[in-house]
Amino acid sequence: MASTPIDLRPGGLPSTVLDPAPAVAAASMAAALRLPLADRRENLADVAAQWPRLLEAWAELGRTAADGGRHVEAYAYCRVGYHRGLDALRAAGWRGSGYVRWAEPTNRGFLWSLLGLGRAAAAIGEHDEAERCAQFLAQLDPGGSPPTGEWPAA
Repeated sequence: MASTPIDLRPGGLPSTVLDPAPAVAAASMAAALRLPLADRRENLADVAAQWPRLLEAWAELGRTAADGGRHVEAYAYCRVGYHRGLDALRAAGWRGSGYVRWAEPTNRGFLWSLLGLGRAAAAIGEHDEAERCAQFLAQLDPGGSPPTGEWPAA
């Protein structure tokens, strides 16, 4: 089986771009990220509670948990971001195939959640799930990679 699907549609597979977050949600997220690490987790949780569709909040909660060695917690946060992201992608017209690229800033909350889910799965010994996450990321953006400086390397 080929690792790259053969697509016979004119123009190839479609790309999906998620809508931007509401300005007030993005501002609250940015404010939470400027806080010292000790205060960030609680504020990120407040942001996620107020805007549960803000994928970046779930991804950052996962990253913060992973940075603190709380891998089960990171897994849970990233799984929420991943599933909410799938819902958002479907609402944006994605039907289970096509690209979701790192180059689009509005896609990154979903992609970071998926990447974080894979990393957390590996950390808790769910290696088959970690591999599925890595394969899914590669299918969503073949040859693409996360922007440097946004999340630490695994």
